[in-house]
Amino acid sequence: MITIRNNVVSTNPGDSSVEASYTWVDARNINRDDITLLEEQYTISSELLADIMDQDEQARIEREDDYIAIIVRLPALADDSKGINQYAVPLGIVLYKDMVITICQSDSIVLEDFSKNRFRQYPVATKEGFVISILGRATMVYIRLLKYINRQKSLVEEQLQKSIMNYELIQLLQIQKSLVYFSTSLSTNEALMGKLLKIPYFKLTSEEERDFLEDTITDNKQAIEMANICTTILTGTMDAFASVIGNNMNVIMKRLTIISIALMFPTLIVSFYGMNIELPYMHHPYAWVGALSLCGLSAFLGGWMLSDRRNQRLVQRSVQAKRIKEKKPRGKRRRKRAIPD
Repeated sequence: MITIRNNVVSTNPGDSSVEASYTWVDARNINRDDITLLEEQYTISSELLADIMDQDEQARIEREDDYIAIIVRLPALADDSKGINQYAVPLGIVLYKDMVITICQSDSIVLEDFSKNRFRQYPVATKEGFVISILGRATMVYIRLLKYINRQKSLVEEQLQKSIMNYELIQLLQIQKSLVYFSTSLSTNEALMGKLLKIPYFKLTSEEERDFLEDTITDNKQAIEMANICTTILTGTMDAFASVIGNNMNVIMKRLTIISIALMFPTLIVSFYGMNIELPYMHHPYAWVGALSLCGLSAFLGGWMLSDRRNQRLVQRSVQAKRIKEKKPRGKRRRKRAIPD
């Protein structure tokens, strides 16, 4: 879908609104017809459109005969209900003399904010200011999403402490994948912003725009550090909780094994009295009561002997006995009197 917007307004606190002198052509969720229109009516090369439609295209800037082409990486809308599976998409910005064309294969929070003028103190009066404003807004959205992902990671960790399933680990894997996408996109955007300060054909017209770009570079570095820290912590967390899940499974298997061994003693007694030979008390009318009582007692004793509490008590008693033994005062050695020569 292609939308032509002529009402890009710069609003600063205490100042009057300033309308931009260029036209913004907003192309989002484009299809084949939109691509044909961009090629024929706006004379954008098919190679550039193919690069913009590539999901893995990195941020860069290049100069053509009629326009300047810039590709940046923007955070896209999450494709799940919890917002864990985040990813980034390339955004193409084509700068003409009096027109700015943005091309994105999907929707983005950044473009939605600019289309509804949900921003302040952004230098969008010029085309160059509009480009760095998109980069600045994208950096702020990255930081906000990184904080949200970190909160979701904490919630998944709380659930994982009591879990023996793989669902929580899969969620952590999705979070780690989102962090990798964000870290890569932020790194390429940082390289692009460094070039924008140096190249001669992208000129910032005011000191305000230069200061804004420098602040954006600082915020982008902060976002990269946040993504790297979260990735490092998450890698160790996944390894630790994989061991926790294994330990929980071992505890369950241990309990089942104790139950199986405890039930072996009643099975032995019943099997013994099921033989076709003469056995003691086999003709007694209440022999079955004695057999059931013996089975129950043997099962109880077997479970008690193999239980964790008994083993823990034995270990605690041995440790206490060892401590008491170490605290006992040692007998003083008698000093031998020196025998005079």
